Amino acid sequence: MESEHLTFADFLSYISRNQELLWEYFIQHITMVVIGLGLAFIVGVPLGILCSKSKWAAKVILFITNILQVVPSLAMLVVLMLWMGLGTTTVMVGLFLYSLNPIARNTYVGLKQVDPSYLESGKGIGMSPFQMLMKVRFPLALTYIMSGLRIAAVIAIGVVTIAPLVGGGGLGREIYAGLNSNNSLRIFAGAIPAAVLAIVADIVLGMLQRKMDLAKRKSAGATPSPAKMQNIN
Repeated sequence: MESEHLTFADFLSYISRNQELLWEYFIQHITMVVIGLGLAFIVGVPLGILCSKSKWAAKVILFITNILQVVPSLAMLVVLMLWMGLGTTTVMVGLFLYSLNPIARNTYVGLKQVDPSYLESGKGIGMSPFQMLMKVRFPLALTYIMSGLRIAAVIAIGVVTIAPLVGGGGLGREIYAGLNSNNSLRIFAGAIPAAVLAIVADIVLGMLQRKMDLAKRKSAGATPSPAKMQNIN
């Protein structure tokens, strides 16, 4: 089907006729992204914390995760496929590895950017290192962590579109089916929702990031004192 003969009505008609299948692909797409990002967040945040405590660990961890980040997504998925076989699990592991760098790096940067005066005040009231991390450093680093999650989410949504090449599902199935059959409607039906999903994820996470940043600015409006830190504690 040639794209120059298509109209918006044709597109809507195709969506209406195939809404159940497209909805299934859409749910698959989101599920893979959420699981891959969730695993990366669970592992990446502790790695970022470890980086903030050791320069040697920071060099090693950020070097490895940076290498994983720059490997072309298709190449990584193919290598994982040779090891793990075809299927959705391969895609989610690929997303996990791809998302580690922005989350770990931004966690590390956020923790290092905490105002030293807060740390001194925390020490002054007898906070333990763990209390300092959980009640002072981590809350103040949340905007950086959210920024890393935002970057990783947009990348992951795009990477999942090539999942069908290694046996995965998602909206990429509709895109590649359209390419194989020269059907522009199928290509648009897969590509447009994927693009909208990436835009929505970026906007929503961006709004959360700005709210966290505003809250942090308000809480940091005055120079911290032991009394203020006692309230935080």
